[in-house]
Parts: sequence; structure tokens; C-alpha cells
Amino acid sequence: MDEREEKARALSIIIPTLDEARSIGATLDALAREAGGVEVIVVDGGSLDGTVELVRGRGVKLIEPGRGRGRQLDAGARAASGRVLWFLHADTMPSAGFAAAIEEALGDPSVVAGNFDVHFDGGSRAARFLTWLYPRLRKLGLCYGDSGIFARRDAYKRVGGFRDFPIFEDLDLVRGLRKVGRVAHLRARVTTSSRRFEGRSFTLTFARWSLLQALYWLGVSPHTLARMYAHVRVPGLSKSRRASPTKLAGGRVQRDAGSEEA
Repeated sequence: MDEREEKARALSIIIPTLDEARSIGATLDALAREAGGVEVIVVDGGSLDGTVELVRGRGVKLIEPGRGRGRQLDAGARAASGRVLWFLHADTMPSAGFAAAIEEALGDPSVVAGNFDVHFDGGSRAARFLTWLYPRLRKLGLCYGDSGIFARRDAYKRVGGFRDFPIFEDLDLVRGLRKVGRVAHLRARVTTSSRRFEGRSFTLTFARWSLLQALYWLGVSPHTLARMYAHVRVPGLSKSRRASPTKLAGGRVQRDAGSEEA
């Protein structure tokens, strides 16, 4: 095996999906252009919009463990072969050189995991505000899935991986990872969709998210919070889709010249 193949096999990219037909194709194409040969696993939660067909058409590994963000992510991790696991949202575009950035961060043996800087696409006031807000949230130690969390496989397994939470599964994982090592924030950027704020009041959406966040840190179960949480990703979804929530936005972390500690 040559050096390029070895590097490709070192990293596995895990993407959870649920009705992501309008996003997943562009994300998979970007990954193929940037790091062809890297293992990509799409974990679908029961899409009805053609997501599964799009994934199969690109020859990407697909597994279908049932619906639930935490469950899907952990199923992907269990199916992955890489020494490093990168959990990427279907509507999040990777930056150029992401694989090298992850490799460089993990060159520090004290670093067990990390994430990226986040930019929200579009020119809306909500997108601009969140792009401004995330670095400030990072100072509070907040780290969410839309920032592209990555982890050494051994550290992920040591903390028990993603739990089967319907919401805030990312916060739970990162809290565990911080107990076993450093979580680095990379200055490289990923760009995520601002679609969750389209066609609705940003103020009300953000207020609801803030309330859920506060209740989570006060110890309220994610399962209880999920019942309070309306589906916010795409306006006009069917009632069946609204009935089972996914997740919202979040923040990040911090470390040295090339990366910051989370």
C-alpha cells in the first residue's frame, strides 16, 4: 500500500441523512474532488425524497439503521474502518485541504478530537449573525455537529461514542471526549446551510434553541427536550416528518497557532 492509500484509509467520513436529496449530492461530489479514495459512509434514517437513490448512484457505502441522529452516527462509526472518524452533516461543505488539516491537528498526541470553523451560507441577517456568533460561542466551549467533529477512533470508543439521543448528541460526545484529551478547533472552515432559518422567524427559532440549550445544561433529558422541539430544517414538511425532531445550530472551541482548544 502506498502513502496516498494509507492516508485515505486512515480517515472515514460519516454522514447522517434524512430527506437530504437537495444537499447530499453536492457534498459527496466535493468530498470526491478533495479526497478521492477516502471512505465515506452515508447513514440514512428513512429518507422518502430520493436521498438513498442519489447515494447509491454515486457508489458510496450506505447503511440504514433506522431514524435518530445519535443512532445513525454511532452506526456509521461502527461500520467505519478508519483510525479517524469525521462526522459531517449532509448540508455542510468541506473546505479544501480538510484531510491534511485533520491529520496535522492529530499530529499532537494530546489531541483526541476536533472541529472546524463554521460559516453559514447565504446573505440573510440570520446567516450573518450566526457566522458572527459561533466564534463567541466557541469561547464557552460549545461544539456542535455542524462544525464537522472528528475524533480518533480509540478515543471515540473509550467514551462510548454517540448515545442514542434525538437532540444534543454532539454536546454529549464532546463532553466525554474532553475527559480523555484535548479537543482542537481548526481554523479551516466548513460552510453549512442556513436553510433551517428560511421561511420562519429567526428570533423565535433562536429563542427556542437557546431555551432548549439552557434546559439541557440544567440536566433535562434530550428525549424530553425532543418532544418540545419542532422540526426546523425545512418549511412545509409533512406532519409525519415534523413529529420526530432532528436538531438545530450550535457553537465551538479553541487552541494554538494552527488550531485552538475546544
